[in-house]
Amino acid sequence: MRSFQKIRNTAYDAIVIGGGVNGAATARDAALRGLKTIVVEKADFAGGTSSWSTRLVHGGLRYLEYFEFSLVRESLHERELLLRCAPHLVKPLMLTVPIYGDRSRPYWKIWAGMILYDFFSFDKSMLPHRMLPKQKFRQHLRSLDPDGLKGGAQYYDAQVVYAERLCLENIIAAREAGATVLNYVEVIALERNGDRITRLHCRDVFTGEVVVITGSQDAVVINTAGPWVDEICRRGVQAGGECVELAREQLIGGTKGSHIIVDAFPGAPDMALYVEAKSDKRPFFIVPWLGSYLIGTTDIRFNGNLEQIKAGDEEIDYLLRETNLTIPSARLTRDDVKFTYSGVRPLPNTEGKPGGITRRHLLHDHGKEGTVNLISLVGGKLTTFRHVGEQLTDAIFLKMGRPIPPCPTLHQPFPGAILPNDPRIADAIVQYGDRLKRTTVDRLFDLYGARALQVLALVDDAPELGECIVPEMPDIKAQVVYAVRAEFAQTAADIARRRTPIAMEQNYGLDALPVLLDVLQRHCGWSQKRCDRSRTEYINYVVENCIPDYVLAQLQTAEKLEIAGRSRP
Repeated sequence: MRSFQKIRNTAYDAIVIGGGVNGAATARDAALRGLKTIVVEKADFAGGTSSWSTRLVHGGLRYLEYFEFSLVRESLHERELLLRCAPHLVKPLMLTVPIYGDRSRPYWKIWAGMILYDFFSFDKSMLPHRMLPKQKFRQHLRSLDPDGLKGGAQYYDAQVVYAERLCLENIIAAREAGATVLNYVEVIALERNGDRITRLHCRDVFTGEVVVITGSQDAVVINTAGPWVDEICRRGVQAGGECVELAREQLIGGTKGSHIIVDAFPGAPDMALYVEAKSDKRPFFIVPWLGSYLIGTTDIRFNGNLEQIKAGDEEIDYLLRETNLTIPSARLTRDDVKFTYSGVRPLPNTEGKPGGITRRHLLHDHGKEGTVNLISLVGGKLTTFRHVGEQLTDAIFLKMGRPIPPCPTLHQPFPGAILPNDPRIADAIVQYGDRLKRTTVDRLFDLYGARALQVLALVDDAPELGECIVPEMPDIKAQVVYAVRAEFAQTAADIARRRTPIAMEQNYGLDALPVLLDVLQRHCGWSQKRCDRSRTEYINYVVENCIPDYVLAQLQTAEKLEIAGRSRP
């Protein structure tokens, strides 16, 4: 049970709604600059758009085509900062762009784009691009479709394999800087007194308990709810109970992006591909990811239920078909898909094709609509979250009429920051070599960085926590305990999907679920009732978000019917 008494007795300067990567970054920055800060999230941190990306930290090569040069420069600058401040999570990735005469931009245009990309990343630490004419390209990538091939380009961006943990480390850093961080607490009303929001009425998702968050005299409320920004704006009430719209028009015009994960396949490249689809020339990625391949994304308008977002069968077929057209030997089918996910990009509400909508973020000041201390974030990329947090924190100080202190996040390492040659890693490999698999120690430092030592300390205290959750996977029981004790995990899905990648690597995490719940009961004090509820919620989660509809339609046995959520334990 969580206690909200201290929260009820505190007046906050910065109240952040939404615990995705942008809200987390804002809370981190605001707390580091001395503001009394709280962030509330109705589900889990990184539970929405932040966990459904292609897991790239990139400058946006294709934004050059739309002349969004400042966005490209901003993104490339932020990429470089993340490579330095979060080296355990953000790592260089080489991308290859095949150029075809019938479906790609011309060779000269790609070449010009590469030159511009290098120009805008003048402060980069990675190698510049290189162009490969047809013969050299075919020698390097023999499995790609040769029909109409003109050559290709290679350049570096970055990958964040565990995107959810990038958000989580912002939350951890915010907490360490003094912020209050709450997941599974939903904002149900923003109380406006005159022209200011003075209180937020919130509800604990698990218990239904209502907690009121009070702002200080000059508090600022930041709405970083992503696709739910407009929903938050509809929850305004005047003191006394009358409903009030906090925005005059819809701010978000989201587009849906879906991905699939498949095992390595014939002809699979050992590098990431940035390809233009043969059928419609839409760009998509084929990216190596934890021994598998991440393929995506789609980009279609979305006006549906934000609580029920799943990769549709047509989207899955599209990604399979286009991959097979690019790599003919792949011959991927629906049976090869091991995991799917889908999310909604919180883009500005504008007309036009989804691919042409700007990826630039906007800070919407609600002062002109009668609420002087509310700012909503529209848009925002995974790559630029730190800068978003900086801009929003600057805006808070401006609203408060205070001098703006220097931004500390420009150079401050993330909590787990560690380089791969750090002697602590080699020492841990030796120290735990007779108790843990080498792949386990490697996994821990990949996931937690320097904080892996805290996970390993749990094994010292309880050796059984060094056992693998699933025999053929590197994750161990100590990670379950650590997720609850140190990383704000409240459900099985938090652990299997966002604190670890277990769900995405093997059978949707269903094989790991019994062991995971047993550890929670024996080491974290979870009751049988809570474990049963979490089991049901987890099954519903993977059914509603991850398992393709064509798979659910084929389920027959009683066990599979239960997995499909048609019966309950």
